[in-house]
Amino acid sequence: MNSLIIYKSVEHKNTEKIAKKINQVLKGDIMSAEEVNTSELDKYDLIGFGSGIFYGKFHKSILNLVDQFENVENKKAFVFSTSGQGSKGFNDSLKNKLEKKGFDVIGSFACKGFDTFGPFKVFGGLAKGRPNEDDVKAAENFAAELLKKNA
Repeated sequence: MNSLIIYKSVEHKNTEKIAKKINQVLKGDIMSAEEVNTSELDKYDLIGFGSGIFYGKFHKSILNLVDQFENVENKKAFVFSTSGQGSKGFNDSLKNKLEKKGFDVIGSFACKGFDTFGPFKVFGGLAKGRPNEDDVKAAENFAAELLKKNA
């Protein structure tokens, strides 16, 4: 199985930490959203999309990239995110966007990440010290489940 993880990680590199852990299990390619050439995505069986959550949304570079895709067939995807709240519900909008493009979204992962974006900075941030060892282990387990689904 050829996999690709596309991510955008800003400020504290929370999402990058999770992306790298997932990729250690999947043993595929990993790149930032700005590095992706959409014409080369055909060689991948599974594509992961992840970023931090900004005011309830994925980073605009991820959303803009997905908007560029033509409709796909027989392509699996997964979604992951980090945020001060760690809510998997934030992933639904990107999952729906990918499904409208024809992706079969086979997984969704979210965990807390240290967040000092916008007003949270005034209060010292949310989820300090996250993602922690437990979050990273959960990401590893998530990736192992993805492998099982693609065996």
